Amino acid sequence: MKTPLIPSVLQYTRLQRVGLLIFFVLIATLQIGYYFWDSDLIKTQPKPEKESWLSLQTAIDTAAASQRKAKPKIYPFNPNFITDFKGYQLGLSVAEIDRLLEFRKTNRYVNSAAEFQQVTQVSDSLLQTMAPYFKFPDWVRNKKPFHSYKSKSFERIPAQPIDINTATKEDLKKVYGIGDGLSERILVQKEKLGGFVSMDQMNDVWGLSPEVLANLNKAFKVTAPPNVRKVRVNEATVKELMQFPYFRYALAKSIVTYRSMHGEIKGAEDLLKISGFPIDKIDIIALYLEF
Repeated sequence: MKTPLIPSVLQYTRLQRVGLLIFFVLIATLQIGYYFWDSDLIKTQPKPEKESWLSLQTAIDTAAASQRKAKPKIYPFNPNFITDFKGYQLGLSVAEIDRLLEFRKTNRYVNSAAEFQQVTQVSDSLLQTMAPYFKFPDWVRNKKPFHSYKSKSFERIPAQPIDINTATKEDLKKVYGIGDGLSERILVQKEKLGGFVSMDQMNDVWGLSPEVLANLNKAFKVTAPPNVRKVRVNEATVKELMQFPYFRYALAKSIVTYRSMHGEIKGAEDLLKISGFPIDKIDIIALYLEF
């Protein structure tokens, strides 16, 4: 039987075992003491970069504290467009902001500090701090009585409707809401078409509001169909068709394509078969065409 290379602890005498125990305890004590001694040494000898950072820490803390105390500067703003974040900065509660947003969803606006308070139900003290920064549009601050517009518009409409095709620039400007620009635009459109065949064509003039259109229909009418130069829809090229205000490139090309595939266009019924043709204006357009 082989003798084990490492003898069992039980083979040692009692004195030897006590000696081994003391030896291990001593080693552990030295290790623990070295660990704490080394940590204290590191703490008492900081690195150069750490010393530099510590020297700036006081200045950093002071700057951060002053920044926290500083209040954000408030610039004039329209209270109708307060966002959640802006409302939070101003001190509005979530409920107060929600009331304003719900009010705005109805497509209405607040036009004074009193209306703002009525909608949001903010306190008087908070309103006093916010109101000096409210900025409403100029038309709100300089309101004019509505009756002045109404009376002026009716005064400028001619007593008897006149033919739109004989109207001059000055005649058109007598209608409230029409100035140099719009009157010139109407006359240019008439020149391109050779004359208006219906007052519905005023809807094709860009920039005319519903109110101005209503006033135009009261002041003017088409007394007799104008003698216009008609477009030969079965002979004109794409380029020639595009000279007509109602025909853009895509529609002019569709007309020529239809002719090449189906033959001549005989009337308004054939126009309905052309791709992209403005059906809602077909009765007016047909009066300018020669089939």
